[in-house]
Amino acid sequence: MKKLMMSLIAGSAVLTLFAQVRHSEPQIPVRPTLEEEGSFSMILIPDPQSQIKFAANQPLFELMTAWVAQNIDRLRIRAALFTGDMVEQNDQLTGGDPVHFHNGDQTSRQQWSAVSRALERLDGRIPYIVCQGNHDVGYVAAENRLSMMPQYIYPERNTEIVAHLAAAGLNHENVHTLENAAYEFHDAAWGDLLVIAFEFAPRDEALDWARGLIESEKYRNHRVIVLTHSFLDTDGSRKKGEGYKLTPRNWPQAVWEKLVYPSKNICLVLCGHTGTPPKIDMESGADGVAGIDYRTTSAYRVDRAADGRRIPQMMFNSQAGDGGWFGNGGDCWLRILEFRPDGRTIGVRTFSPLFALSHITARNAWRTADYDRFDIRIDDLKK
Repeated sequence: MKKLMMSLIAGSAVLTLFAQVRHSEPQIPVRPTLEEEGSFSMILIPDPQSQIKFAANQPLFELMTAWVAQNIDRLRIRAALFTGDMVEQNDQLTGGDPVHFHNGDQTSRQQWSAVSRALERLDGRIPYIVCQGNHDVGYVAAENRLSMMPQYIYPERNTEIVAHLAAAGLNHENVHTLENAAYEFHDAAWGDLLVIAFEFAPRDEALDWARGLIESEKYRNHRVIVLTHSFLDTDGSRKKGEGYKLTPRNWPQAVWEKLVYPSKNICLVLCGHTGTPPKIDMESGADGVAGIDYRTTSAYRVDRAADGRRIPQMMFNSQAGDGGWFGNGGDCWLRILEFRPDGRTIGVRTFSPLFALSHITARNAWRTADYDRFDIRIDDLKK
């Protein structure tokens, strides 16, 4: 009897200790919530090309879209925003370098098919808004404007795209596609919103289409968000040129001068494209996660439009956020954009659904440095 009592006491102590350890550890999985009641969110997903180019990495992109689908109600997600470079090569019949796999092991059609499978998670749930990257046109990277994108991303596959699509512009072949498209949203606090996604390095015709749209009587009082692939470099500068053969085109500084700066209602520009592997400093954990400085995966600046309004511009591209270009495609980092109920503040948080799923890595599911967690202030439109 005495031995039995001692065993029960010892077992109880072990269970108590186990409960204390479990209680002190992060919840698994980590499930983000909105920080303010009455907010809604949009999810910004950076260039997935390094996930899509490898067969072994493709499920990680599907993990990201599955996570978005899982959290539509919890985060009141209104749309998923993709910064472009959905594939590594738009039109290649071979699977890249067969020895080192630097350019992946998938043909272009395999890559686009993987993108399509991942987007199926969102079909009929929320609209996904995709701007076109330099790897989404040409053969490998923007040698011309030919693209498979319209074959895989089109309105009829997703009823939520149809419901929010305000207008579609003409592509280089004078065909209406989602390569240049505008999506409309309404919110009690934010009023009318219009998100415009562009082809890579948009032609004058695309900028003229967008200008006519946002200046029209129907949309001139909408707050406009521009989603374009290339705009800010990692140092926050706007690119004045890039080494691609594509022509005709407008590089980022020209897009600013021709469309954004003179506008009366563009209030935010989002992009991807640039970004380099983070710096690792294990002696200092002040930035990023566990001594990793992720500053090189994002950029942010604010300039004034012609009418004096502040125009925030944000680049986020974490495809090398795992430390290089041939790894897992960036540890699944994404950004939660929380549109707060004051109608003028967007909270930015940087999160990894991949890390959030693991008991070991859940504590690193958030990046908390000031460049990864901050507020964007949106100015009112001038009457």
